[in-house]
Amino acid sequence: MRFPTSRKYKNSMNFHTRKWIKPEDLNPNGTLFGGRLLEWIDEEAALYAIIQLENPRTVTKYMSEIDFRASAKKGDIIEIGIEIVAFGSASLTLQCEVRNKMTREVIITIERIVMVGLDEEGKAKPHGKTEVEYVKDRIVDSKK
Repeated sequence: MRFPTSRKYKNSMNFHTRKWIKPEDLNPNGTLFGGRLLEWIDEEAALYAIIQLENPRTVTKYMSEIDFRASAKKGDIIEIGIEIVAFGSASLTLQCEVRNKMTREVIITIERIVMVGLDEEGKAKPHGKTEVEYVKDRIVDSKK
């Protein structure tokens, strides 16, 4: 596993997704259901990894300890942040933080989410990536 040494990885948490907490997202206590939040985190990690690895067959392999610190209630807006921690030969290790935009509290942190790109047979597929890439950098200028 190659860990980033470049300064650009420091404090680079990207908060791209926001969710509005609705009645169907609540547990019997009237707060955000943890399972719903984990579903959103898993989906966000998968989308992020698929784009980075350029492989639609990317799956969740591992999620470290989950630390719930606060919650959210109906009407709150939360945002999900994802950051790359390391590149493996066929994997991408992410970290996640979710915060409540209304209360400004951190709801949850997950130190390690390992996503693995697979080939057509479902085996780990090396990706050759070593640094964060942005989609805009991959777009070829057709006017050149």
